[in-house]
Amino acid sequence: MTTLLWGALPYIAFVSLAGGLLWRYRYDRFGWTTRSSQVYESRLLNIASPVFHYGILFVLVGHLTGLFVPVSWTRSLGIREHTYHLFSLYGGTAAGLLAVAGILLLVHRRRTRAPVLRATTVNDKTMYVVLLAAITMGMAAKLSHASGDGYDYRETIAPWARSLFTLRPGTELMAHVPVLFQIHAVIGMVLIAMVPYTRLVHMFSAPVPYLFRPYIVYRRRDPGQLGPRPDRRGWERIGG
Repeated sequence: MTTLLWGALPYIAFVSLAGGLLWRYRYDRFGWTTRSSQVYESRLLNIASPVFHYGILFVLVGHLTGLFVPVSWTRSLGIREHTYHLFSLYGGTAAGLLAVAGILLLVHRRRTRAPVLRATTVNDKTMYVVLLAAITMGMAAKLSHASGDGYDYRETIAPWARSLFTLRPGTELMAHVPVLFQIHAVIGMVLIAMVPYTRLVHMFSAPVPYLFRPYIVYRRRDPGQLGPRPDRRGWERIGG
C-alpha cells in the first residue's frame, strides 16, 4: 500500500493530467472552457468567483512554497521554525477559509438559481466535492497540529514531493506521516488527475493570441466639432 500510494499514485495522477490536457487540446478544444453561467446570474457570481479564485491562488502558492522551498533556504534567511509554522498556520488557514467560502457561495448559487442548476452537470458536482474535500482536509491536518512548532512536513512530505521529480520516490518518508496529511495528499492527487476532465482545465489557459492579434483601429472625432461629421474621403454620402 505504501508503494501504491506514494510511489505509483503520484505518477498515475501526473500521467492523467498530462494525457488529459493533450487529449482535450487535440479533440475537445472547443470544450476547453469554464462553461460560464454568468449569462444566467451575475450578481452573486461577481462576489463568489473572486473570493474563490483569490483563496485558491493563495492556497496554491502556499503549497508550492511549503513543498519546494527547502528548510535550508528559510533558515539562511533567518526565519525560525516557529515563525514559519505560525505564518503557515494562520496564512494557510485564512487562504483555505477564503477558498471554502468561495466554493460554498458558488454551490449556493447553483442550488438556488434554477437556470444555473439546470446547467450543472454530474461532473461539476463531483469536482466541487473533491475540491472542497481537499481544502478542508488540508486545514484539518494543519489545525490538528497547531500547538508548538506543529508537524514538520518539510522534513517528510516536502522531500517526498521533490523526490518524485527525480523518478526515485522516497516512499519511506510518507510511511509515518500523520493520517490526516496522508488523506489530504491522496485527495490532492485525485484532484490533479481529474483536472483535465472538468471545468478546472481552464487554469491552464492563457490569452496568448491576444498578444499577437491585429490592432483595432478606431476613428477619432474632433472634440470641437458639433453636429454631424463633415463629409471626408471614405465617408462620402451615397445618393442625393
